[in-house]
Amino acid sequence: MPQLTLVVAIDAQRGIGVDNQLPWHLPEDLAHFKRVTLGKPIVMGRKTFDSIGRPLPKRRNIVITRNASWSHEGVEVAGSLQAAIELLGGEPASIIGGAQVFNEAMALADSMIVTEIDHSFRCDTLFPPIDPAVWRETARETHFSETNGYGYAFVTYTRTGDEQ
Repeated sequence: MPQLTLVVAIDAQRGIGVDNQLPWHLPEDLAHFKRVTLGKPIVMGRKTFDSIGRPLPKRRNIVITRNASWSHEGVEVAGSLQAAIELLGGEPASIIGGAQVFNEAMALADSMIVTEIDHSFRCDTLFPPIDPAVWRETARETHFSETNGYGYAFVTYTRTGDEQ
């Protein structure tokens, strides 16, 4: 099983999106996302891919979709999260969304890199609760966006290994 890291930005209510888009514009988080994922495989659902609109450069893009006829240049297609994991062949990867993929991958992931935004936005999609019995915070970098007027933190969580 490859090492899997969930990479996500969430608001104060665990919101991750609205109308298949990010509900905020935080350039610092986009730069952080790029630093964290560059040069590694990224796994995402088809709706997340559609919201991005193109394969992300300098990363192996794997898209999960149940539509067997769906394809896009520069993308590998998997019919399920398990099929995507098999495509990885043991190579560590970042899981980048959306909600359905996060819900399924959370049980398999080794770590999470979460941008926690100290602000609430109108969201129609939520990240699953982070259970402290399963996830331990191992790093936190706090920042403040002068442009947007709110704080945010880059937080790393590691699986505790205690879950039953």
